[in-house]
Amino acid sequence: MKTSFLFVLATAACLAGCGEKNSNNSAATNSTGNPLTAPVDYLGAIDKAQQHAVKTVDLVSINQAIQLFQEDRGRLPKDLNELVTERFLGKIPKAPYGSRIDYDPATGKVTVVKQ
Repeated sequence: MKTSFLFVLATAACLAGCGEKNSNNSAATNSTGNPLTAPVDYLGAIDKAQQHAVKTVDLVSINQAIQLFQEDRGRLPKDLNELVTERFLGKIPKAPYGSRIDYDPATGKVTVVKQ
């Protein structure tokens, strides 16, 4: 009885692990797996990676400007335009297409949100 229970438990665990895995890799989930569309899939993945990299670099530069402003002035900026007028930031970077840069003056947190 105990051996059959362990066998059933082991079989259930094995079958549960044999299912299709859901990957968080967006390039893999958007890929059709068709060799004819591989170049298009590749270019799409490169474009998404570039957009992500630009968004990350822009957020890092804004966050650094906010930190410098806070160190210098002893407070958080009222808005992102204050970083430009006080010359902590050359210009406010453009958000990726279909999104906007959101700044919370109470916390100093900057995020990119989809519109």
